[in-house]
Amino acid sequence: MPTQETLRLHAGLVDDMARMLDIDLEEAAIDGSVSVDQISDAVLRCSDCPNPDHCKYLLNTAVSAQRTPEYCRNQELLHKLMP
Repeated sequence: MPTQETLRLHAGLVDDMARMLDIDLEEAAIDGSVSVDQISDAVLRCSDCPNPDHCKYLLNTAVSAQRTPEYCRNQELLHKLMP
């Protein structure tokens, strides 16, 4: 089981990746496009990723993107939520 610190880190990465793709996860949850459980599952999937440092670098250098990195374990969910 991931530590609380790890979960916080990956919750931030999921949220930042969504934001980079112009997705507002809070709004998506409110309008029913995604459930809180799906967001929680996304954070857990992210915590298993072998590339969090690359993801952090990408998120710190890119303003916006059209797609997630190929290795993203939440690619399917995030692309489904893209405007």
